[in-house]
Amino acid sequence: MEKDLVFSLIENEKKRESEGFELIPSENYVSKEVLAAAGSILTNKYSEGYPNFEGVPGNAEEKIAEEILPNYRYYGGQENIDRIERLAIDRACRLFNADHANVQPHSGANANEAVYWAWCEPGDKILAMNLGHGGHLTHGSPVTRSAHIYDFIAYGTTPEGDIDYDELEKLAIEHQPKIILIGYSAFMKIPDFKRVAKIGKKIPGCLLMADMAHVAGLIAGGEHPNPLDFGFNVMTTTTHKTLRGPRSGLILSKGNVASPLRKPEKTLENIPILIDRAVFPGTQGGPLEHIIAAKAVAFGEALKPEFKTYAKNIKKNAKVLAEELVKAGFKLCGGGTENHLILANVEESFGVNGKFYEKALDMVGLTLNANAVPGDKGGAFRPSGVRFGTPAMTTRGLGTKEMKQIAVWMKRVMDICVGVGTEENILNAKEELDAIREEVKKLALEYPVPAI
Repeated sequence: MEKDLVFSLIENEKKRESEGFELIPSENYVSKEVLAAAGSILTNKYSEGYPNFEGVPGNAEEKIAEEILPNYRYYGGQENIDRIERLAIDRACRLFNADHANVQPHSGANANEAVYWAWCEPGDKILAMNLGHGGHLTHGSPVTRSAHIYDFIAYGTTPEGDIDYDELEKLAIEHQPKIILIGYSAFMKIPDFKRVAKIGKKIPGCLLMADMAHVAGLIAGGEHPNPLDFGFNVMTTTTHKTLRGPRSGLILSKGNVASPLRKPEKTLENIPILIDRAVFPGTQGGPLEHIIAAKAVAFGEALKPEFKTYAKNIKKNAKVLAEELVKAGFKLCGGGTENHLILANVEESFGVNGKFYEKALDMVGLTLNANAVPGDKGGAFRPSGVRFGTPAMTTRGLGTKEMKQIAVWMKRVMDICVGVGTEENILNAKEELDAIREEVKKLALEYPVPAI
């Protein structure tokens, strides 16, 4: 039987990943075990509804894996599915000190929309970070569905790159939002969760929500504060990025845990039940049980001691990479990084726009993404900055020595960009770029990609 072209392209992608480095801070590599679960026969099963939560969290894993409880499903044949999903719930709760976890969201965007739907009515106000200052599309960008349903109010950042907490408090008092949301896709500081929680307590019925998609792995590894420990009601996240699981979403919450079949009173204490109802049947249909199994495996990996070492190394690598780039003349937003992520204003630094620089780096096997910086006039397709980080490289075993080499390559490519002047002329420097690509490839092959 002739092999489908798709598999040839998958092989090409394996080669690309193996011979280069992923610097995109929202990307990572899964283990063989996570990959095996994601590609398992669990994809065959429909499982609309939920398992029984009795004894979850805090139950012994052996008991969860053995016992069969009545469930809240719409299809039969769930005895194995229920136990796998309950393992995922239990591990997530232990990992993040949560009362409940909904492991069914297909993505971080789905997770955020479910929380909005659980707590807000159409037209309600949500206070979230300005996209242009590092926020995320799902936090109120006018191109999204949720922005047409809810009234998003945006707070910004200071010239030093931190959240403008004075502005946040002023807007919260003025607009009395139903949700105060701390979350971002390009922010290099550690939020003051305690201060935000204090602000939230001044607003009657205000839900405190943290979208920690980028730093969930750092939280799990003890290298970043957990918003749930400071009075936040809900934390959403993706399960890939620093958490190193499959591409999917997760909602963690504090409060009462009970059957989602009964419609509860709309209180902050009942937010776990309200969220379950908002995920299914509110915003999603059948869960992806093969991906939920992969999440359970990833959460199990994150509970192991070696995950803490990995999280620590992510931050150490990011700090060194940022310091080396500053020495090379790169101007970094916020002056550097306190987490895994770096945002450089390459337009201000070298007169080169982010998209041009992204393309040139792609040609040598270093992958990052062009990104707007605060106050950017360049637009989405010609932004002034680039965003990059260290999770994927750290997973492959690179350390501070290799970060210094990455910085050298990044500066050499930038010098080439400055020399040719425009993106159209980049092929004039193909010989120089090919030489760098061979150096990148040689080092990359010394650090194999997991599961390849």
